[in-house]
Amino acid sequence: MNRETWIWAAGTAAGCLLVLLAAGRVWVSAAGTGGAAATGTGGDLSGGLTAVGLAALAGVVAVLATRGAGRRVVGALLALCAAGLGWITLAALSQGSVAGWARNVPALHGVTDPAYTIEVLWPVVAGVGAALVLVGGVMAVVRGGRWTAMSARYERRPAGERPADDRSMWDALDRGDDPTS
Repeated sequence: MNRETWIWAAGTAAGCLLVLLAAGRVWVSAAGTGGAAATGTGGDLSGGLTAVGLAALAGVVAVLATRGAGRRVVGALLALCAAGLGWITLAALSQGSVAGWARNVPALHGVTDPAYTIEVLWPVVAGVGAALVLVGGVMAVVRGGRWTAMSARYERRPAGERPADDRSMWDALDRGDDPTS
């Protein structure tokens, strides 16, 4: 792989990992009367954040494993995952999502109107991760066709061609032939 491909892979994978990291951190704190309190992670507010983050990470590997038009299609899917991550991040912080989470937290049962505090850092980290994935998806669509592909040794051989076994390679050496050509 060339330098641009390495930079792309590192940046896009870092975006996926930022989303996954942020999904496991506290995004909201709620407190009610009588000392009832609870905290909710990004994953608690929206389970889709982790799922789409993992799908995007798989997309990074898929871009590296494909070439040509296939690489561009996977890049477009990666960009769609990024758009989904951005939307899920915003939706997780909506009043309805936070209220739905609070209704399912045992510590807050019976609390009629808990006070919510949004922790800003981790939703922002998830947003930055989604932006990195979006840039990576667009780059894969636009520039991915120029990137080198994986080695051809992983591709399927034609039906009539058989791989050389050790014995035939030694026999070729004995005859003075180059078995690698």
